[in-house]
Amino acid sequence: MDRRAGGQAKARRAFLPLPFGRCSWHHVAGRGSTVMPTRNDRSSGMSVVEALRVVADLCCGQQIVVTNQGSARIWPKLRRRPLDVHYNPSTMSGAIPLALGLALAQRHREVLAISGDGSLLMSLGSLVTVVGSGATNLTIVLLDNGLYEVTGGQETPAARMAIDYAGIARAAGFPTSLEFRDLSDWRARAADVLTLPGPRFIRLVVSAAPAEYLTGSTPPLPEQLAGLKTSLEIA
Repeated sequence: MDRRAGGQAKARRAFLPLPFGRCSWHHVAGRGSTVMPTRNDRSSGMSVVEALRVVADLCCGQQIVVTNQGSARIWPKLRRRPLDVHYNPSTMSGAIPLALGLALAQRHREVLAISGDGSLLMSLGSLVTVVGSGATNLTIVLLDNGLYEVTGGQETPAARMAIDYAGIARAAGFPTSLEFRDLSDWRARAADVLTLPGPRFIRLVVSAAPAEYLTGSTPPLPEQLAGLKTSLEIA
């Protein structure tokens, strides 16, 4: 039995040569890839609270907003609207698919999905789905801080790599795909950017959220959806 188990372990290592022992994820992930911490350093990114405040101030009364994970905790502290859906808990990467469904069902309304980079990494294919659907009334705002913030602030696999999220969206077919690293630039251009042809993808390079903005829970999802149906006048 011991020899057979040892043989199986050797076979697994031959087919899947993963590192064994204690080693850093980024040491492994960096093999065969370019690790560029300076270019993608989020510590100098804009304040995530102020970046979202720009969006909240521009949000019109008939617009649907879907948040998820960290943004679902920050957004209600900035603005509360009957057309907001805070898609928690245990729905990481769910904001974009839900927002797309709402955009297809409510084509006369603009729909905004606010997603973190960790969530997007779980469902990059959703960008292709968005473009393939033909929905033009959807805007995706990506908050990129390189962290899985709500689970303790662990770095994402892409945290130290120069991942061009806006470039990925552009390659998927988004007619509007832009990136902002400076808060003053974002403030100056946001109103115009949000009226460009859709679907739109906007990457905001942000710093970690203050701890006080990540506290509290979101209302139960059935309660939120019931309120949304009432606001949309859906029987």
